[in-house]
Amino acid sequence: MSDKIHELLNRNLQEVFGEGDAARRRAAIEELYTDDCVVYVPAGVLVGHDALDKFAGDLRATHPHFVYTPHGEPQALHNAGRLAWGSGPRGEKPDYTGLDVIIVRDDKIAALYVFLDSMPS
Repeated sequence: MSDKIHELLNRNLQEVFGEGDAARRRAAIEELYTDDCVVYVPAGVLVGHDALDKFAGDLRATHPHFVYTPHGEPQALHNAGRLAWGSGPRGEKPDYTGLDVIIVRDDKIAALYVFLDSMPS
């Protein structure tokens, strides 16, 4: 199970939140997330593929040149996992960092909690 959790964390970061192509992003969401997924972000709670797809697309549009870079290795514990990451222009210090925590059911992400770190000014 830990290998699957590591795969889901890494693929979510790159193929959902890091993906600029809407069709590829939607295909990844359908493959990686349960139909009834719940995503908890600072701005609110998103339920289902359509809400996640809109959020990820809108977020991507605000900074299309940013890349997501894992900070360290993903960790898995039973049916949960976490991955720290940074986002910013390729090759530069991240503009912001965060931590994704997932709950897995039937080899898919059932819940995602996105924690954002405050960046020093």
